[in-house]
Amino acid sequence: MTSKLRRGVITGRFLGVVRGAALSLVLAGAAGSLGLMFRAGHRENSRILLLLFAMWVLSPFMALVVAHVVSTRWSVPTRARLYSVMLVLTLASLAIYGDVAFGHSTVKVGFVFLAVPFASWLLIVIVLPVAVLVSGKLSSRGDGA
Repeated sequence: MTSKLRRGVITGRFLGVVRGAALSLVLAGAAGSLGLMFRAGHRENSRILLLLFAMWVLSPFMALVVAHVVSTRWSVPTRARLYSVMLVLTLASLAIYGDVAFGHSTVKVGFVFLAVPFASWLLIVIVLPVAVLVSGKLSSRGDGA
């Protein structure tokens, strides 16, 4: 087996493991974020408002799952960046929501559950297209994977 082929097999296996872990983490993060949102909003009487917040809080996670599904044809560097974004957004969201839900933060609860998904969307919309663009330029020059 040649070195390049062996490296490709190892990279493929590793990426497969990371792919599964990233999806599991995002799904657990979505559930955890939703639970923390309900804990933080337990005094809210408006069920419609809670439903709207739930949809907004889940939206970045749903976008990441959709990106995960369509990423099978993306280059290895682009998928690696996607998995990095999945990891960072999930862990950061859970940390921030947990801080608010358990009363450690002085920031208004509603603001956090509006701002974090918005910031997540910004990160997704900026990082993933840039990753695709950079990966495409590297591939066309012959420098990429």
